[in-house]
Amino acid sequence: MSEILIKEINEQPHIIQNLIDSEYKVIKGISDKIKGKFNYALIAARGTSDNAARYAQYLFGTYNEIPIALATPSLYTVYNKPPKLSDALVIGISQSGQSPDIVAVIENAKKQGQTTLCITNQPDSPLGNAADYVIPLHCGEEKAVAATKTYTASLTALAMLSIAMSNDMEREKALANLPPVLEETIKAAMETNVNTCRYRYIEHCVVIGRGYNYATAFEIALKIKELTRVVSVPYSSADFKHGPIAAVQPGFPVVMVAPSGEMYGQMKEFSKKMHELEAEIISISDQKEITEGSNLGFRIPAGVPEWVSPIACVLPGQLFARQLAFEKGLNIDKPVGLSKVTETF
Repeated sequence: MSEILIKEINEQPHIIQNLIDSEYKVIKGISDKIKGKFNYALIAARGTSDNAARYAQYLFGTYNEIPIALATPSLYTVYNKPPKLSDALVIGISQSGQSPDIVAVIENAKKQGQTTLCITNQPDSPLGNAADYVIPLHCGEEKAVAATKTYTASLTALAMLSIAMSNDMEREKALANLPPVLEETIKAAMETNVNTCRYRYIEHCVVIGRGYNYATAFEIALKIKELTRVVSVPYSSADFKHGPIAAVQPGFPVVMVAPSGEMYGQMKEFSKKMHELEAEIISISDQKEITEGSNLGFRIPAGVPEWVSPIACVLPGQLFARQLAFEKGLNIDKPVGLSKVTETF
């Protein structure tokens, strides 16, 4: 049984609380300084950090009316054809701050006179040194190869920046109330996880989310791949209907993220369709009709606003992936073929 990964998963409520306490005033100051200097944001990231960027697309688009584009680092490092930028905020997200291609995007943006910011667990890293502004994640050392606490901290940092830019006191209060919700979510998920053993022989699955939790689908699918070697593919529920749904046969594993919010009606209809196709449904939701109707249902506490739900919804996914790896007899802390710091060029 993993000691490192489970420890880091359990640290997340405390880390989120510490991040809010330590950095909100700093982030508000950054927001004040960059206000009016950009019309859109470009985010450069890889892996888990790229999934955080997907969350930012919905978050800033909805609450700040700021378009968010995802960078293509290979244009900078391989093709040597970086896009011409104007009136942009360029954000780099990297837990280690060491990936050369992400650093290259920030450095090029500065050469073009754009405002740059980074979110990293290593503020003294090459990425931290390259950016105009740095938001440190305060996660401590993340020893497990599979990132958990740096992901939820990255989501929280993005949420804090969005709140600061909009001066939204209601959302600020909702974020402040989140750490106890995360503790409750972890506790409930660990109790549910005893039934994960039934999936120890699966070789493939899909992970479905939409809206804010499109990012959650990608992150859970990544954790399943990293830890279990199961081929897990993330989809929007809308995209899944455009062809991939044909792969669903009786017993086909479908992980579904369906919390309350604007997308709940869509996800409820998707769940109904999966039942009709006799899929094996693993759900994450605060709605009993979803979790109790699933083959394996992970409950999150009621009342979590949709915009912040990805921070809670990913936790059962992390624990499910970890438990599935254990059931398969795999090395949880050191998955085959992976290293903690990945440098891409």
